[in-house]
Amino acid sequence: MRWLLNQPDLGLHLRAGESGTSAEITFAVTTELANPGQWLSGGELVLTTGIGLPPDASGRRAYMEEFAECGVAAIGFGLGLSYDVIPDELVEHADRLGVPLFEVPLPTPFVAVVKTVMNRLAEQQYEAVMWASRAQPRMTRAAVGGGVASTIRELSNACGGPVFLCDRAGQVIDASGASLDDEISSVVVDLIAEQLRSAEVPDSSVMSSGAGVIVVQSIRVGRRTHGYLAVVFRTQPRVVDQVLIGHANSLLALDFEKPLRLHADQNQVNAGALRILLSRGTDLSRAREVVSSAADEYGRVRVLTILGTDAGALVDIVDEQLTAVGRPGFLLPEPDGASMLVLLRGTDDLDFARRVINAVPARSRRSFRIGMSAPHELTDIEAAVEQSRITAASADHRGTPTDASALVGRTLLASPESRRVLDDLAGIMVDPLIAYDRVNNTELLPSLRAYLEANGQWESAAAVLGVHRHTLRSRISRAEEVLGCDLGSARVRAELLLAILARE
Repeated sequence: MRWLLNQPDLGLHLRAGESGTSAEITFAVTTELANPGQWLSGGELVLTTGIGLPPDASGRRAYMEEFAECGVAAIGFGLGLSYDVIPDELVEHADRLGVPLFEVPLPTPFVAVVKTVMNRLAEQQYEAVMWASRAQPRMTRAAVGGGVASTIRELSNACGGPVFLCDRAGQVIDASGASLDDEISSVVVDLIAEQLRSAEVPDSSVMSSGAGVIVVQSIRVGRRTHGYLAVVFRTQPRVVDQVLIGHANSLLALDFEKPLRLHADQNQVNAGALRILLSRGTDLSRAREVVSSAADEYGRVRVLTILGTDAGALVDIVDEQLTAVGRPGFLLPEPDGASMLVLLRGTDDLDFARRVINAVPARSRRSFRIGMSAPHELTDIEAAVEQSRITAASADHRGTPTDASALVGRTLLASPESRRVLDDLAGIMVDPLIAYDRVNNTELLPSLRAYLEANGQWESAAAVLGVHRHTLRSRISRAEEVLGCDLGSARVRAELLLAILARE
């Protein structure tokens, strides 16, 4: 509507309803009927000279309300025939209803306004077709090069709204686009769940909610449903949007339908590219390009390291979980099968890692130690691998992924290099206490540990041990004599505590 008002050749002048000038015009029509509502479907630009305008104020207000209820885009009032000015009741009511009301001067024929509108609509349709013709190849290239994640990212860019990919149960497994938040995601999940409760799930549906207009399409091949594609729009989607959603749907269906052999071959290529990227070779650009499909929209990845005798046997289980949520499989088991690397997105959290690992039977899962790195750029993937390995080394043997952020206070004990140093230190400073306690039936070592972990606070350490503080003082003094050290030194205390922890 704003575009139309800005056409200088028409000489149109807005009188009321400025808040509605963002409305989109779908058609232009002239009418002199007193009750035109039954002939309108919404989105029209209505032109009138007011011949059928009711003579009384209440009738004119009802006349405007009828237009508003029909959802017209705007009203153009032709001056110089029935009226020289637009009646005040129409102006006041148009402002209240938010319906644009503008003057059409006598020299401007209605047909000129109609032609301008229809020509512009034709231009927009052509532009939409051209936009689709450019967006579809981009989407296809994204599907070939980056898989599901890249496809929905391009769809979001083309439609200008958030896109959600849901599994067969209606749970969001991937998303892309602006305004992503838990509330919108929850609305999408609820709408799909409502569809799933119905007797027959439609191939495509359009639903309105507080989040906007949501288009949901089933990703289906024959009778097999792979999931659901949902796109959120602020306004009613255009025909070209439906075309682009359909194109993305087809690409996603093809991706889900890839033969298992092709999928396995792709995984081998992915593993090879990851191995090359970690080899510190001279030209890593092609390998980095392949591995980039595992990254999030910011180009970051997390590395999950699984340590255990049969870690390599988890390849198929982990790959199946990643495939189920439309993720490429970047799995790199060590030749001896004692560990495996898994690439996740930088935006993946511990909950996602747990869902992947929980597919492993609980009895087997307890034999693995699993660590997840913090998000890293692809250029820094070696640091992510090392961080995840250190985290896994310090994790419990319970098969529960541990985040690198949980390493605070345990990093030195997890690193093999520092462990060797600490073991040597324990042989010098801890073993003599162990021998003394064994011969003399004393408890110098546990007393010393309690004292060190209480930061030298006698009362706190004594309470932990259940002894009097004077008893504890006597034990610590004897420990100093046995070790020949001064516990008044902070460095001595720090090294002693690390050595005790390492020995245990």
